[in-house]
Amino acid sequence: MPSAPSFPSPFDAPALIARRGLSSLLTPDGELLDLSAEDAREKLSQLPPPLLVHGPAALRALDLTPLSQPVPWFDLLDLFLFVLPATTVAPTPRGLAIALGLTPPETVTADLLPLLCENLLSRLRAKADTHEGARLRALLLPLTRAGWIWSGEVADAIGSASDPGSAHPFDAVRIWRRLPRWEETAPRPAPSSQPVSPRAARERLRQILGEGAEERPGQADFASVATSAFEPRETLGSPNVVLAEAGTGTGKTLGYIAPSSLWAEQNDGAVWVSTYTRHLQRQIEQELHRLYPDETTLRQKVVVRKGRENYLCLLNMEDLLNTATSRGNDGAAALLPLALLARWAEASRDGDLMGGDLPGWFGELFGHGTLYGVADRRGECIHAACPHYQACFVEHGIRRARQADLVVANHALVMSQAAWASLAPPGLPDEDAAPTRYVFDEGHHVPEAADSAFATVLSGLEAAELRRWLLGAEGSRSRARGLLRRLDDLVERIPAIDAPLHAVLQAARALPAPGWSTRLKSGPDASLAEEDAPSLLPLEEPELDNPAELFLQALDQQLKARRSQNPQHETGYISTECDLHPTNDAVQKTAEDLSRALRRLQEPLILLTKRLEAQVEDDPEMEAPTRQRIEAFIRTLHRRAISRVTGWVGMLDALQTPPEADITPVHIDFIRTERLPRTRATQGDHDVGLYRHWLDPTIPFASTIQTPAHGLLLTSATLRDQTGPEDGEESWHAAELRLGATHFMKPPIRASLMSPFDYAKQTRAYVVTDVSVEIASLAHAFRALFETAGGGALGLFTAIRRLREVHKRISEPLETQGFPLYAQHVDAMDNATLVDVFRTETHSCLLGTDAMRDGVDVPGEALRMVVFEKTPWPRPDILHRERRRLLSEGRPSDYDDRITRMRLRQAFGRLIRRGDDRGVFVMLDRRMPSRLLSAFPEGVEVRRLSLAETLKDIGAFLTSPSSVSSEN
Repeated sequence: MPSAPSFPSPFDAPALIARRGLSSLLTPDGELLDLSAEDAREKLSQLPPPLLVHGPAALRALDLTPLSQPVPWFDLLDLFLFVLPATTVAPTPRGLAIALGLTPPETVTADLLPLLCENLLSRLRAKADTHEGARLRALLLPLTRAGWIWSGEVADAIGSASDPGSAHPFDAVRIWRRLPRWEETAPRPAPSSQPVSPRAARERLRQILGEGAEERPGQADFASVATSAFEPRETLGSPNVVLAEAGTGTGKTLGYIAPSSLWAEQNDGAVWVSTYTRHLQRQIEQELHRLYPDETTLRQKVVVRKGRENYLCLLNMEDLLNTATSRGNDGAAALLPLALLARWAEASRDGDLMGGDLPGWFGELFGHGTLYGVADRRGECIHAACPHYQACFVEHGIRRARQADLVVANHALVMSQAAWASLAPPGLPDEDAAPTRYVFDEGHHVPEAADSAFATVLSGLEAAELRRWLLGAEGSRSRARGLLRRLDDLVERIPAIDAPLHAVLQAARALPAPGWSTRLKSGPDASLAEEDAPSLLPLEEPELDNPAELFLQALDQQLKARRSQNPQHETGYISTECDLHPTNDAVQKTAEDLSRALRRLQEPLILLTKRLEAQVEDDPEMEAPTRQRIEAFIRTLHRRAISRVTGWVGMLDALQTPPEADITPVHIDFIRTERLPRTRATQGDHDVGLYRHWLDPTIPFASTIQTPAHGLLLTSATLRDQTGPEDGEESWHAAELRLGATHFMKPPIRASLMSPFDYAKQTRAYVVTDVSVEIASLAHAFRALFETAGGGALGLFTAIRRLREVHKRISEPLETQGFPLYAQHVDAMDNATLVDVFRTETHSCLLGTDAMRDGVDVPGEALRMVVFEKTPWPRPDILHRERRRLLSEGRPSDYDDRITRMRLRQAFGRLIRRGDDRGVFVMLDRRMPSRLLSAFPEGVEVRRLSLAETLKDIGAFLTSPSSVSSEN
């Protein structure tokens, strides 16, 4: 074994805080310098590797070339992850200081970094003689082998790594041997149906809030109204539905947690709380600490559920580790992220890689490929056949959720679970017990989530992915496991599945073969050289006359012939879609051929599941693990293959019959092309597909959830588009149509609670009249506004390209003045991490798109300005065109205005989150019509001013003494 490498000391290194303006550098001899990017680059070239925070961000700030792991600098985030795994921290020096319990100075300079380093190392030294210290020393072996620059300093703190001769050097990474294992428990009985009284809900809310909490008058009223969703159901298929609009600041999260937790305790059942994004799931989980401050109780009572692709897959991690160790020195670099993931996984609450307790900056530091590699993103889970099944994080979560009081999920998971329950074979248990009570927070997103969940897409990527799932890797080094490999051992036990299994494998060859995207780009008659796409080509020639590929080529030709070639100058968007009807002859012919081919796949898939079901029914002596494995595999076959192929066949058959003009369609069908993710083999390649969306996506939502559900609460700050007090009934009617409440048998209960904030005193709103759509003018306006606010500003864009262009022009001048600028689609951090940084760095600014518009909670000084680059009109695509035409009740312009006003209302809602907040809203689109101004709260005066006048007015407002009491 080679001798351990020699590592430098971070205390002999310069300390660097890199910025796009002036960087702060502490030299090894103690000199503190402020340097331009050019001077910093020159100075660093003469010094040892620096001590810093977030190396990739530092390189970008100094315009240096990114480097792969192991990196030649001391990144304090690496050390933090090793010392305090599964701990949330904003990846900045200030964020690290706060996470370590230190009070950072108002202006952070590089001399803070050695203090942070010493704090972390002292925490390590305290662990040296503990059981955790022994585990850390064992983990130091693979980290040292990987060339981790902190290895020497860590060894000095906790002791040298153990002698490699006494233990395998990679055992510390094999966490599946040490993780706790779940055990089956008796099924939970069905919950009872005792109601929750409004008085009890108010009392529970008071207990949660505790003494001295900020009083919110509408919060107790909201808790009372929410109890109606927990009334006993009177008729099968007729749940109690409550639509509760709660203005910003009402405190709706704790308002519905109070009755939800009471109902769960009284009835021994679970309430599923669903929200729109992973970031919002985390916010709700944080609020639940107020109900269950004890960590053990919280873990017992509350479970966060997401799709499998969000969690660490232990089998995938084992595969990556074996690959890395088998490559000797060539694989040493891959050990570094795996070893640090192992450190995190043993401390993690639930193994959640995406939006959980793994820091969101992990992928940026160590490569997103590692995260994708250790997650089950392709549905390859083999369930009970997996050697790590009983240590699996997902299986732990499923079993905990069966016994929990509150399950925090997202809309997509809830809808897919409900859809599966309605389609599942009789008698086949689902992974999750179907809940009877639901809370849909951010309820205004329910139609959007339903639209995504119940849409059907037949594209090259989707079909090729199904082929890969059925056949496995074809002529590549992929670890993809096909059906034959998953079921190989079961074929010997159940000979009846052999024939349908091989029929499936043969029929799957009608799906797009490896290399399909290059052939689609080249056209049906083009030849393809192997060197053109080395990682896409199979070892053998692709099948001749592949029906799926011919259909895709026909779709592509129709789209090219009919799509618009004129760019929409307002959005920078060029149409990449066209109507399906009238279809050309090639699409008709290839659709018929593909439909027949898919039926040849569908029939043996169904036969395979029936024979597996029969084996489970006919063999009462079957071992429990085998039974669980077969049941899980049947569920997976239905979800990943049968339901998908059935949907495709339905689309292709309907394609043969043009829609009748005088009949309102149920679905909207169209052709769309999308750019494929850029890889070495797909440069410039695109995907094309046939898309089917429900005209009204709340129809399948209501139909799948109304049978299992006894009660639903849909709540948001923006359920309605109320333009004035006189249109209350009309706005409720529109809300019920949009949310699908009219599809339920029982009319919904309506409730509206006003925001407690005094928006007339706490806010100002402006429409700037002299900023053009040109990037230069826009960038000047953003810079001037952000400087006037002194940071704490959120800029919202309707187009990613314009966001990037503005960021490029204003980032350096803003940072030079001490206002760091972060941006979605520019900084390679997830949205939750960007928001954490923005919240921590109170003088920073953040640019984002619609994901930053909804659900971001940044109270206080960290957010005091929201700037919209352009009126957020709906995107003018085919889907919007048809819904606008058919669902607007003859008023298409009102339909557009309603969507736009609600987006503006959501954006404005980011400003005021507490009673003592103050903030300004600025619209840079001078063409925004006055009829949209009713989106803003009553009492807010919207001023149309020039940019200079706006800046002067904002400066006076933000610097004047607050007239708002902190008790409001």
